[in-house]
Amino acid sequence: MRSRRILVTGLSTYWGGRLAQELEADPEVEAIVGVDTKEPTRALERTEFVRVGAQHALLRRIVQAAEIETVVDTRLAVDSGFGSSRQIHENNVLGTMNILAACSGSAREPSPVRKVIFKSSAHYYGAERDDPAFFTERMQRPHAPRTRIEADVVEAERAVAAFAERQPDLTVSVLRFVNGLGPGLATSHSALFDLPFVPAILGFDPRYQFIYADDIVGTLMHAVRVDLDGIFNVAGDGVLALSEVAGGLGKPFAPLLPPVGTGIAIQALRRIGLNVPDEMRQQLRFGRAVDNRKLKGSGYALRYTSREAVARYAEHLRVKQITRGDEEPYRYEREVEDFLRYSPSVRNRPSAPPERRRARR
Repeated sequence: MRSRRILVTGLSTYWGGRLAQELEADPEVEAIVGVDTKEPTRALERTEFVRVGAQHALLRRIVQAAEIETVVDTRLAVDSGFGSSRQIHENNVLGTMNILAACSGSAREPSPVRKVIFKSSAHYYGAERDDPAFFTERMQRPHAPRTRIEADVVEAERAVAAFAERQPDLTVSVLRFVNGLGPGLATSHSALFDLPFVPAILGFDPRYQFIYADDIVGTLMHAVRVDLDGIFNVAGDGVLALSEVAGGLGKPFAPLLPPVGTGIAIQALRRIGLNVPDEMRQQLRFGRAVDNRKLKGSGYALRYTSREAVARYAEHLRVKQITRGDEEPYRYEREVEDFLRYSPSVRNRPSAPPERRRARR
């Protein structure tokens, strides 16, 4: 089903904003509504921003009023280095349940939603010493979740699976992304790679896959445009050892962290501003790799391999050292946005389809 009226949750996140920009460039998309508790962090032209949390009653009213056909949920937090465990858990589990409830209709008022796209994470599989060479979508976790983030991802996906069973007529896509790299994408791993050296645990050289930012947005757009029903691993082709990642970044590989007492040694890294959350510590020991053939079989052509993603990120780091501070970050101002969109004094502003204008009223 070609999606034309789309709701993006987590509009203030890097991915929510990037996706909304891509959707705006598609002339076949009639309406884009973005919801979040925080203001957008990227400049948008025809996306309607509604400041709202994950209250299912309010979200359901928005879905019904705007006749939303597709909901893309980009909110899932997969890096415990950014936020308290309580806030992350509420966002990941309770927030997901509320958004799914907002997509559900009733006998009196059927929902217009025909597709739900859930941006998930390869943290679903965990990272252990006896993992398979590649996880396929049919595989379950071989062990119980070891970290809070892993438990959240498993619980959130369980809620999505239950929703899909209750709504067999809907297309429900679960996209499990590996570690992302790209300009403007802030993660604990990007902070690690920004150091003058790449620290590692002594005796471990874990396997890594990456997905470049353009391919993350590209995969989300692919799911919007075609029906991807079920679970899909999303990763660039190829697997790199962490030492190869360091070489691709042009930085020394430094296995300085002891295998015993790693937590104490990591405290030293925090003194230089690097936080190593639990789920990242597991990857630094054992790594992980997923099979991406199902995604490629659906028709999506990955733009970058894992190695190319590292090479492009290395180029970004080199350029950033030269241009640091030159670009002023975007700042959302409601009055300015309303003027640019709706004032009769502004010429050549983006035209809004009649359906979108009705939804706004």
